[in-house]
Amino acid sequence: MKILVIGSGGREHAIITALAKSPRITKIYCAPGNGGIAALATCHDVKATDIAGIVALARELSVSTSGEAGIRDEVLVFVAPDDPLVLGMVDALNEAGFKTFGPKKNAAILEGSKQYSKDFMQRHNIPTAAYAAFTDADKAIAYIKQKRQNLPAEALRPTVVKYDGLALGKGVIIAQNEEEAIEAINSMLLDNRFGDSGVVIEEYLEGVEVTVLAFTDGKTIVPMPASTDHKRALDGDLGLNTGGMGVVTPVPYYTKEIADECMKTIFLPTIDGMRAEGAPFKGCIYFGLMILSGREPPEGAKQPVAVIEYNCRFGDPETQVILPLLGLDIV
Repeated sequence: MKILVIGSGGREHAIITALAKSPRITKIYCAPGNGGIAALATCHDVKATDIAGIVALARELSVSTSGEAGIRDEVLVFVAPDDPLVLGMVDALNEAGFKTFGPKKNAAILEGSKQYSKDFMQRHNIPTAAYAAFTDADKAIAYIKQKRQNLPAEALRPTVVKYDGLALGKGVIIAQNEEEAIEAINSMLLDNRFGDSGVVIEEYLEGVEVTVLAFTDGKTIVPMPASTDHKRALDGDLGLNTGGMGVVTPVPYYTKEIADECMKTIFLPTIDGMRAEGAPFKGCIYFGLMILSGREPPEGAKQPVAVIEYNCRFGDPETQVILPLLGLDIV
């Protein structure tokens, strides 16, 4: 089997390193790849978001090396980054007859829209922070002012402002005061810092952030080991959010009891809910979780864990430490 991996970062390098160990793989390709990946795979200069170009490349690579007319080699396409998944690359590849790893567009929206994911969790009673969504800056600012009015200084908490669409892991601002929250809203809604989507304003959750990646075929879900990454820049976590600057596993505070509770109240309800809504999630799903501390769980939650976000693919940098630990033929 030939395999074509879409992407160009450290995550894709880690995925290809794992794939290369499988005896089932005859050749690995990557588009667009990078200098490190080129040591393991043949790289092709096609952008990860060029859906037509990737479909054409997959067709080209499926031409049999045996030389027999009409014979085609099996090519599995592994779509790793979020943006081509949200744009519908898996749909296009499936329509062209290629097997793929990754969710279709109607499932990738779990990451593609923060508002969709929050509404989905609300519909399926999955624990998450209280929220409100806005496309109008004045209404968003009025909401924040209303939430904070008449509260004593000791009761005021940071405000979480999230860009609704994709932002390379940088679309979350943890505003320490009202001025920072207003600045974040204006940046996202008036200056279109990340694009022209709206914002989601969330309750601030205190605790320890944990990531759980899981394989799923749309019905069954198999979690991988939990990990925790370093999100915010600068010493003392005083800077802006990043996509992640490093990661460790295992996570001692992600106990078996918490894992079992997450399976019952978060993981299975997510997979069952997507299937029930006609958008079965197939591929790798990323659960960004907060193990809560120092506060009551969100309304409706029966355990001290809440979902911060979903991603529709392997995370970076989580993949780099998780895949080498699995001890299996990933293919």
